[in-house]
Amino acid sequence: MSGHSKWSTIKRQKGQTDARRGQLFTKLAREIAVAARQGGGDPGMNASLRLAVERARGNSMPMENIERAIKRATGQGEGNGAGFEEVVYEGYGPGGAAIMVIALTDNRNRSASEIRYTFDKQNGKLGETGSVAWSFEQKGLVTLEEDPERAEEIALLAIDLGAEDFTIEDSTLEITTSADKFESFRQALEAKAIIPTRAEVTMLPKSLASLDNHSAELTLRLVDHLEELDDVQRVHTNADFPLEVLNRYLATT
Repeated sequence: MSGHSKWSTIKRQKGQTDARRGQLFTKLAREIAVAARQGGGDPGMNASLRLAVERARGNSMPMENIERAIKRATGQGEGNGAGFEEVVYEGYGPGGAAIMVIALTDNRNRSASEIRYTFDKQNGKLGETGSVAWSFEQKGLVTLEEDPERAEEIALLAIDLGAEDFTIEDSTLEITTSADKFESFRQALEAKAIIPTRAEVTMLPKSLASLDNHSAELTLRLVDHLEELDDVQRVHTNADFPLEVLNRYLATT
């Protein structure tokens, strides 16, 4: 497993037991509310809302929280998603790895100031719009936990169903699809009683940037601090972290 793939796996494991889950649920609720406000409160008719709900469910957010966020955004409860917009910030981590920060904010100046400060304090650098976006592409990503033999069977089936690629490491199967085929692919899997552990449209790096141990540790610290900001929804990087650094990170977080 590459250092980048293992980093993704560690982030999922960490997220499942994170003491800041309340903050995570707040961010997920904001994402759901914005999607519902922009495209309506029916996930069956609103692809953005459907993906936001799936992401929330994948992070164990209770259905009552999800429904409350939709009701608020569609005028059926207190508060709404009004005033929030998605803003993308781009920059570089220590060692030069590309970093994309996806934020939902009601105050661009505040978000830009906090994100720039975090980059500077953690030895990174905030770049101009478009400076690293070319390093990523939007893809559907489906993750399953299966025994290796079963994972290989599902992987071959996934290719028949239109998947672009897959990786298998121990009991983790990751399948990638084009963004426009993601929803039909997910539904095709579920029609065969294959339920993903996680399924989302995300930004994946086109190629990876190798880092030495010191730069990798600093980059992990930068990503963590960015993700802790209230306005930040997701952070993507093309860093290929050394496995020994990731193992230490997992042991200390």
